[in-house]
Amino acid sequence: MSVTTMDARSGVYNDKVVRQFAIMTVVWGVVGMLVGVIIAAQLTWPELNLGIEWLTYGRLRPLHTNAVIFAFGGCGLFATSYYVVQRTCQTRLISDKLAAFTFWGWQLVIVLAAVSLPLGLTSGKEYAELIWPIDVLITLVWVAYAIVFFGTVGIRKVRHIYVANWFFGAFIIAVALLHIVNSAALPTGFLHAYSAYAGVQDAMVQWWYGHNAVGFFLTAGFLGMMYYFIPKQAERPVYSYRLSIVHFWALIFTYMWAGPHHLHYTALPDWTQSVGMIFSLILLAPSWGGMINGIMTLSGAWHKLRDDPILRFLIVSLSFYGMSTFEGPMMSIKTVNALSHYTDWTVGHVHSGALGWVGLVTMGSMYYLIPRLFGQTKMYSVKAIELHFWVATIGIVLYIAAMWIAGVMQGLMWRAVNPDGSLTYTFVESVKASFPFYVIRLLGGVLYLGGMGVMAWNVWKTAVQGKVVDVAIPAVKPAHA
Repeated sequence: MSVTTMDARSGVYNDKVVRQFAIMTVVWGVVGMLVGVIIAAQLTWPELNLGIEWLTYGRLRPLHTNAVIFAFGGCGLFATSYYVVQRTCQTRLISDKLAAFTFWGWQLVIVLAAVSLPLGLTSGKEYAELIWPIDVLITLVWVAYAIVFFGTVGIRKVRHIYVANWFFGAFIIAVALLHIVNSAALPTGFLHAYSAYAGVQDAMVQWWYGHNAVGFFLTAGFLGMMYYFIPKQAERPVYSYRLSIVHFWALIFTYMWAGPHHLHYTALPDWTQSVGMIFSLILLAPSWGGMINGIMTLSGAWHKLRDDPILRFLIVSLSFYGMSTFEGPMMSIKTVNALSHYTDWTVGHVHSGALGWVGLVTMGSMYYLIPRLFGQTKMYSVKAIELHFWVATIGIVLYIAAMWIAGVMQGLMWRAVNPDGSLTYTFVESVKASFPFYVIRLLGGVLYLGGMGVMAWNVWKTAVQGKVVDVAIPAVKPAHA
């Protein structure tokens, strides 16, 4: 269907921006995971940096985290939130121009990150490494994103606001707050600035940001995906709508207070550490409430998992979500943290959430979206989706199991003492003992990247054989008074 006039265009969804973000989700996924495999190889064989400073682990690691979280994950969130808000509100995005600005602006942010981070231009803050001019651009894009999203909700044709939009909305507001407060800085030049905070206050603000980047960017936004795409793919209503609302309010209230658990046994006041630990433990309840709600949506449809690999991506992602949100609160307990902190156990925990939860739910959502965006009923190859699922899942298990074992071993070696009180092992001995697990981690990463390569091929073939069509907005019957 060809549409030329603005009046006609108001009767169809704006799927162009959704299509753009969906394709870039896959592209940046391949790039981000490739960098991850490179640095995993460098940790196994350090000489692989070839003596080139911009290829060293310290330069590439923030590139990897930014590419996977903000490029792959971010594009996935933009794509799905724009798709979902239009369908659930039964209206077109409020502004095509602002939506286009969010796409091109976000891609510019990613490209600038890919240039600046290997050059060593960084603020030095975890997950917030980008220098202040890029932070300003992020703010402008995010404000435009908020206007597009909430403006579309404001002109909705249905009275009800579906719960997925609650999660997307909370993610947008919280990330704006986190970014502005943590990135506050005093510029000394175009490429450098001093943080507005100092000492332990800087650390506290950073980990309030850092943990809530996990809580809102990597959890709330993706729960928005979960609450839309699992019922759609399963062709079942959400198991409990009441539970979804309880899940929402409990999660967004509790998450904000958990950040101090990153700073156990530091100069942060002990009471603040304890508050972070307590809220982290409380967080287990709403997290598992959401997981149970998603998985139980399959009630009466469990048989679909046998032949639907897209549904398998979505449901297994929830299993990893449940596992990660059990492990996180346990690791926040001070006595457990005394063993786990600064070890590869933390790396395993982060990646069980990132690869298992965020990665799989994004891939499942893209497999649902992409054929529909190109006028197809299904992806080019369902067998390739099946292959991707198994390769990715095996890769995740190898990765996190290796890191769990290495982490516990490191923690035990570092705290082992001889009868005279001297350390039993040197740090170098713990590094040497970790080598075989680093090889296994690398193998898991290669498998996960390979699965992403399969997805990229499948998406390419689907897009090439498909065609772009405009989807008409269904007529909404007026509600009775």
